[in-house]
Amino acid sequence: MAEPLSTDKIEEALADLTNWSHEDDKITKEFTFDNFRDAIGFITRISFEAEEQVHHPEIFNVYNTVTISLSTHDAGGKVTEKDVALAKTIESLYNN
Repeated sequence: MAEPLSTDKIEEALADLTNWSHEDDKITKEFTFDNFRDAIGFITRISFEAEEQVHHPEIFNVYNTVTISLSTHDAGGKVTEKDVALAKTIESLYNN
């Protein structure tokens, strides 16, 4: 079972993740793209990485906007290192 991070540890991790926020026991970020196709392409790239990490985000898409929320189910829906690691991966996909 994954161990939840303290609020201090979460805030420390978010300092390295641009525009991610922590609320309701999740870390979340909204990503904006030029069009729907680019947004869906981003979601597809995330899906491959999430499968590799065996950790799956909540994904919400409307047209060119994708909102990602991360928490760990086996840690009681709290934020863990697994969420931080996937957030870093998602950032690298967005910045490429």
